[in-house]
Amino acid sequence: MSVSVIPKPEHPRPQLVRADWLNLNGTWEFEIDAGDSGFERGLVDAPYGREILVPFAPESTASGIGDTDFLNAVWYRRTVRLPESWEGRDVLLHFGAVDHDATVWVDGQEVARHRGGFSSFTANLAGLVTAGEEFTLVVRARDPHGVPQARGKQANWYYNSECFYTRTTGIWQTVWLEAVGRTHLSSVHIVPNLGDTSFTVGAEISGHRPGTTLEAVLRDEAGEVARASVPVVEMGPSLRLPIPADRVRTWSPADPHLYDLTVRVVAGDELLDEVGSYAGLRSVTIDGRRLLLNGEPVFQRLVLDQGYWPDTLMTSPSDEALRADIELAMAAGFNGARLHQKVFEERFYYHADKLGYLVWGEFGDWGAGGHGPAGDHQQPTASFITQWVEVLRRDRNHPSIVGWCPLNETWQPMGDRISQLDDVTHGMYLATKASDPTRPVLDTSGYSHRVRGADVYDSHDYEQNPAKFRENHAGLATDTPYQNEHDGRVISIDYAGQPYFVSEYGGIWWNSELAAVDPDAEQDPNRVDSWGYGSRVRTLEEWYARFEGLTNVLLEDPRMFGYCYTQLTDTFQEQNGIYGFDRSLKFDVDRISAIQKQRAAFEDTTDGDRG
Repeated sequence: MSVSVIPKPEHPRPQLVRADWLNLNGTWEFEIDAGDSGFERGLVDAPYGREILVPFAPESTASGIGDTDFLNAVWYRRTVRLPESWEGRDVLLHFGAVDHDATVWVDGQEVARHRGGFSSFTANLAGLVTAGEEFTLVVRARDPHGVPQARGKQANWYYNSECFYTRTTGIWQTVWLEAVGRTHLSSVHIVPNLGDTSFTVGAEISGHRPGTTLEAVLRDEAGEVARASVPVVEMGPSLRLPIPADRVRTWSPADPHLYDLTVRVVAGDELLDEVGSYAGLRSVTIDGRRLLLNGEPVFQRLVLDQGYWPDTLMTSPSDEALRADIELAMAAGFNGARLHQKVFEERFYYHADKLGYLVWGEFGDWGAGGHGPAGDHQQPTASFITQWVEVLRRDRNHPSIVGWCPLNETWQPMGDRISQLDDVTHGMYLATKASDPTRPVLDTSGYSHRVRGADVYDSHDYEQNPAKFRENHAGLATDTPYQNEHDGRVISIDYAGQPYFVSEYGGIWWNSELAAVDPDAEQDPNRVDSWGYGSRVRTLEEWYARFEGLTNVLLEDPRMFGYCYTQLTDTFQEQNGIYGFDRSLKFDVDRISAIQKQRAAFEDTTDGDRG
């Protein structure tokens, strides 16, 4: 396989861009290591017999491999020549994501280990590679079957079924190199302060050098807005960029304005490092039961986005495909998404920032199932917290992200036993608040709420009868909202008056071909070609009526700050999307949009509704 055009050539990290970088996507040597014996067999130093197109996973057809069996370990190898212009500089090797346990060698020397298929990692190759010369890069990815790990919606058994899909192993996001000075920015943290119309810019600097200064310049379409600098005399320097009153412009779905931002480290007149970024001025606040954007009640009409494509699986086929999915959602009347059981490529958030699309970021925690002494649904490992902190640190600067959701549909019984899942739930919640205190945090979506005083409370409700659905949610008016149970057992702490939303509903099953053959067929949970929630509707008109009936219940509730409809597209056999898996039209999206664009009662709430 030989590919002349590099797939996904765009810079993968739009909020931390350097001029000197090299995209390593493209054709790599590849080997499947079924017995995970490759290290003992010398695969670190041996050539491989196949080729793969990075960054597409070997299970995908786009990769050129298309093997959907269990791939316990896979190996990648390629030769890289560094530009001569990088002479005298350090070289950073970045991986957007590798599923699941990665080890990286350069010319036979180990340079990185990383656990977690959803978070990014970096290796500094200083002293190991030389400008103008070649080096050999080898990556081993272990993805053992049957071992608890964060998989998201990847099936832990051979076949796809219900809401579980084809696995992803190995490299599935962009790999790239950057040239930096010995003293350089390892991270930048941008915090919008709407109260005093400013940005706080913090930085972590590698290779500290005495006498250095952190500088930042903010610009808009008219030119420079603000400039500030601070001597680097502490581990985490930060500075403030105040915005003059005549240059203040907030970010919102109605006006997704972004300022350009340049951050530098200098020593006198010497530029040590410079990155290009951007920022949006907006706030997310809680006022009693209300969740506010820029101080206003903006009803969140969210759609569940799984982020899968037929030929590329969890990897988007192109940058255009990421933007197109947002545009499809907006065309149907949604103003945001809950990114479900997957950490998306960072360029998705870039397009959300540009388009004014509200996003809830989530970790792909499913896959750590177990059968502990109390029947815990999950037995997460300590690495869940580590991976989630890596995700938060990468993505927290994006203004489109308006909330965090570390876990999804955990369930364990209430009682006097504190489980490992309880510990991890609290740990991930606290880690989120420590990494980013500027956004609300949902301790777990839908099921076992265990953190007292958590910012937000929610439920999942796939009731398909609008009348029964309305009955389920009538209790919110008296502070007794719908709570998920499991096997008739209470699994959450009591509601404490937080902002509340139904973060999964609908999932209306529609397959036009199946309806034409047998309109009265009931759902068969064992069928692999079509699955959805509840009884399948028999006609398109019945679909519209059900969608409108369920959605109106939530739009008409003044204490409901939003909802999340399942889902944006069909995903393999799960056929309850607004669009087909190939993004084809299934419904009249103008009609769906009109239903959603009725003014929500929440948007008419006043100070007297704070609770």
